[in-house]
Amino acid sequence: MRETTRRQLTATAIVSAPLMWTLVFLFIPYLVMFTYSFYLKKFPTFVPAFEFVNYLTIISDPQYYQVLLRTAKIALTVAVCSFLIAYPLTYFLVFKVKSARLRSILYMAVIVPLWVSYLLRAYTWKTILGNEGILNSFLVWSGILSQPTDIFLYNQFSMVVTLTYIFVPFMVMPLYASLEKIPRSMIEASKDLGVGPLRTFWHVTLPLSMPGVIAGATFTICLTFGDFVAPFLVGGPNGAMIATIIQSQFGAALNWPLGAALSIIMLIIVLTIISVSDRLERAGRIDLN
Repeated sequence: MRETTRRQLTATAIVSAPLMWTLVFLFIPYLVMFTYSFYLKKFPTFVPAFEFVNYLTIISDPQYYQVLLRTAKIALTVAVCSFLIAYPLTYFLVFKVKSARLRSILYMAVIVPLWVSYLLRAYTWKTILGNEGILNSFLVWSGILSQPTDIFLYNQFSMVVTLTYIFVPFMVMPLYASLEKIPRSMIEASKDLGVGPLRTFWHVTLPLSMPGVIAGATFTICLTFGDFVAPFLVGGPNGAMIATIIQSQFGAALNWPLGAALSIIMLIIVLTIISVSDRLERAGRIDLN
């Protein structure tokens, strides 16, 4: 009896710590943010109104839903570009590199940039794409351009390039885990049946790696939705994203209620993406089984 009670107390202590952490640092801040979204701004403070004025402002004002649409477009573009870069690279690492040591070294080379400051990685692309950057210097030196151009920076193109570079490792990691779990016997059986490499990839490798594709796309889309550093550094006036607007509402604009409402909407969008991703991943596993 004492042993059973001791185990129950131990299990309760182990579970209660993360539950308390989640309650204090996640649920309570979300609740405070949700409550603030119903406040009204009355300089120099905010008053509780418990009305949907802030949400109606977001719906009725074109600048807010246009920013949401722009953010969704950039997030999807970053996810697609990350996939197009990460999948061939990961496929090569898993199936073409025979040495386990070399494979580990190359894999770590992809992950190492995550240990570098995010701000430094974003600022690097600002220097590359700028008027005096490496790209413009090369184009002028090679004679392709007579003088530096500013078309590479402060637009959505520069944002997609920067965010894709930053978030590619988040696509590589789940893809690597997914491709590595594919039984080699299935690929060999496909070859034994006379199926070519392209059809084998399309009907065997790609379907079996879909959980990794979905997880990587979820990572890149959600992380892009919450990014406000890259738009500030390389986005320019036409590259504002939803996180940038939220940051400005809590900062320069001092309109916390509207910023809270925007945060709640972004939270709902991200949770919806995660829920859809989870359902797609489960459906894919059921089909494969």
